[in-house]
Amino acid sequence: MASTLDLRTSHGTARAHLHRPTGAARLAVVLGHGAGGGVDAPDLVAVTQEATALGAVVVLVEQPYRVAGKRVGPRAPVLDEAWVELVAQLAAGPLDGLPLVAGGRSAGARVACRTAVTTGAAAVLCLAFPTRPPGRADAPSRQPELDGAGVPVLVIQGATDPFGMPEAGPDRQVVVVPGDHSLRKGLDLLRPAVRAWLSPHAGAPDGRRLEP
Repeated sequence: MASTLDLRTSHGTARAHLHRPTGAARLAVVLGHGAGGGVDAPDLVAVTQEATALGAVVVLVEQPYRVAGKRVGPRAPVLDEAWVELVAQLAAGPLDGLPLVAGGRSAGARVACRTAVTTGAAAVLCLAFPTRPPGRADAPSRQPELDGAGVPVLVIQGATDPFGMPEAGPDRQVVVVPGDHSLRKGLDLLRPAVRAWLSPHAGAPDGRRLEP
């Protein structure tokens, strides 16, 4: 069962849901939700299960606007600032001394990419990264946010995601799974991809569960 921790930021109170591994913690994975969704999204739940099995403390973060009951998020600079502040508090508290992998789904993945260097993340995990709004070929691409992460990145993307398909690149792996932006149909392939990518960060290069 997860424990919760409220974190004050300049833009309101964020809520962190901490999931701890059975044995000794070797890694911290901090994940944000999508723009209109919560931390109970199926892909976030699947990643939490895989990461804790590898010895990671997983923190699912609700941004302040969600804690306040709002459905629509603020501008990117506000999201980023709140994220940097709450990650710093976690790093100084329950995640102290653990290497950090940041990430999230959709809008949460964008925030993690934009702030990776500032938060000291060793890598970023992106679930359903939205490169462009559906039906908006004229809209600016968000690909530069991935390109500018500055750390290794894993992207898990649905084959028919209407938000587009991110490009692979140096230090960036893109795994395509069945389904759309929700990733509900691709969970069976998402799990081993996340497990294999996270394993070296947790000290388990072969992907096996580590005993304390």
